[in-house]
Amino acid sequence: MSKKKKNNSSIVQVLTQMVLDIFEQNGNTPLNYKQVSAKLNVRDPESREIIFDILKDEAFKSVLKEVSPGKFQLLELKTFVEGKVDLTNDGSAFIITDDELETDIFVAPRKLRNALNGDRVKVYVYAKSKGKRKEGEIIEILQRAKMEFTGIVKLSERFAFFIPDDRKMMHDIFIPMSELNGAKNGIKAVAEITDWPVDAKNPIGRIKHILGAQGENDTEMNAILAEYGFPLSFPAEVEHESGEISDVISQEEIARRRDFRDITTFTIDPFDAKDFDDALSFKVLENGNYEVGVHIADVSHYIIPDSALDKEALDRATSVYLVDRVIPMLPERLSNGLCSLRPKEEKLCFSAVFELDENAFIQTEWYGKTIIYSDRRFTYEEVQEVIENQEGDFKDEILKLNALAYKLRDRKFKNGAISFETTEVKFKLDETGKPIGVYVKERKDAHKLIEDFMLLANRKVAEHVSKMGKGKHKYTFVYRAHDSPKPDALANFAQFAARFGYKINTKSDKETAKSLNFLMEDVEGKKEQNVLTHLAIRSMAKAIYTTKTSSHYGLAFDHYTHFTSPIRRYPDVMVHRLLFHYLNGGQSANADHYEKLCSHSSQMEKKAADAERASVKYKQAEYLKDQVGNMFTGIISGVTEWGMYVEIIENKCEGMIRLRDISDDFYTLDEKNYCIIGQRKKKIYQLGDEVRIRVKNVDLTKKQIDFSLVQD
Repeated sequence: MSKKKKNNSSIVQVLTQMVLDIFEQNGNTPLNYKQVSAKLNVRDPESREIIFDILKDEAFKSVLKEVSPGKFQLLELKTFVEGKVDLTNDGSAFIITDDELETDIFVAPRKLRNALNGDRVKVYVYAKSKGKRKEGEIIEILQRAKMEFTGIVKLSERFAFFIPDDRKMMHDIFIPMSELNGAKNGIKAVAEITDWPVDAKNPIGRIKHILGAQGENDTEMNAILAEYGFPLSFPAEVEHESGEISDVISQEEIARRRDFRDITTFTIDPFDAKDFDDALSFKVLENGNYEVGVHIADVSHYIIPDSALDKEALDRATSVYLVDRVIPMLPERLSNGLCSLRPKEEKLCFSAVFELDENAFIQTEWYGKTIIYSDRRFTYEEVQEVIENQEGDFKDEILKLNALAYKLRDRKFKNGAISFETTEVKFKLDETGKPIGVYVKERKDAHKLIEDFMLLANRKVAEHVSKMGKGKHKYTFVYRAHDSPKPDALANFAQFAARFGYKINTKSDKETAKSLNFLMEDVEGKKEQNVLTHLAIRSMAKAIYTTKTSSHYGLAFDHYTHFTSPIRRYPDVMVHRLLFHYLNGGQSANADHYEKLCSHSSQMEKKAADAERASVKYKQAEYLKDQVGNMFTGIISGVTEWGMYVEIIENKCEGMIRLRDISDDFYTLDEKNYCIIGQRKKKIYQLGDEVRIRVKNVDLTKKQIDFSLVQD
């Protein structure tokens, strides 16, 4: 390659793509450098020489072939694809393409062209050799997945480097001394990549935020939020806008709403909840039926479309629940104040009101804006006491609601809903946020009572809108969709469950659901409960938001939406807006616009779940930090080619035993049978097996727990 080309590497990169595009645009006709130059309108000798070098280089890399002296052609036409980078631990990557039928494309480390994990890229795919995987090289980075990283600042005399926490970020970031923003050596911070010269090994960046000292609770929790792209505060404009909203409910507004202030109404939430976005009202009607109102905070009344407040809520899309804190979607004045259905206060709601008979069958339904007055704020524990002791505040209302909820629940399961009762682990924290205990959160009748009436409202709202319009004239709406599981994933799970003596009938969706429910009932309280439940959930499709009318497999509902939590979920805000628009005779909204919002909401929901898991992992590591050397009994919860995961029965903390550390044999993974097998003695460690472990090492920075196997 000429010196001229090396000195203009970024220009050459762009020019190379233009040269290759010429062959694509001209049906892959063989061309020499003069013809390519002419088509690019390049006339000066220096640039034509660079084009000649490019043709030779691309032929050497097998992107082009020299079909006759000086004439070149693409090896294969239409071999440029777009996709997302999935980096592996060794620095290579697989490109996951948009085409579901297309296999992933392998890219060697030297051909990544500075692409990072999650980036959207354009890839040249080499002509496929028989029997080999598809390989290629990245020719253009279309969109960066992220430019900000959390990590540690490392200072020397004349420069600084930033070591990212993200294990898939393979490059340290060079920080000029002028861009340290006051950061000291060893401090945890957020760095932003500002430049990455083509020939440079490391990107250049600046310190954007200082998070604090490593290992401090606030530092680590804020680092998790920053790592997953959630802002640590609201912009001043958003806070100002929320502060300007009047807290006075006018008589004109009340006159536009159905008045529930004189009807018994209460909220039921966790003891530490601050935002109450749903309430239940209860009334016995003259005909002996029951009127149950599901009242949801009218967030859409306060958030004006396209305002700063609305844009921020959409961008966040969800509240984030870490172990020790909630990062709300809306500023506190709204989430804990104006919109929160606090007791003894008049509040604006959007409601779904049902007339139910003694068997919980719906006789009439109504949807619209209301005003309520909550008589009492209950915790789950308080309602559970009323249910168990049959005495306490609003005893009659709670017991009747519970009886109706039982009937709704039974019918739901008879129709094919699946009951996944996962174990939810909670930490007892001291005043500094350090975990001093672990307990399992129980789901009792009080939780299920609320859940069943929320499910009822969500289902009936979705059904109501789905019946508006016909065929192509169906009204655009935001649905919560859950596809049926893929047959092969379900078959693998059924095969594994059979090892524990459980039979899964996969002949039909209804039979599958029925046998899964029997399984969930049967495993409750047994050592294999968590493993089997998590595997069953993993075999299911993921629920998403979409405008496409589709069913919810897990709940066995033909139509389902999210209507009941607009304080913490943006899709619910969209549902409220659309429903109100249609109830008032509005025309169908633009489906493409709402589908994009649905896709964004689904992505942010996944990020929030990942952030929550990361905070749990950190607290698990922190909890076991002082217990290195201690022995526990655990269940094998996962197997990989490099190790097996074990969940401690006593505290539900999960760590890994590395295969190389098991000294009595050489173990390998049997992926199909979810186990690892010793190659000489044939000893098998199976998913779900009970083992004794010793806590070997805890790395808080990596949120990583290592166990060693205690062998007989």
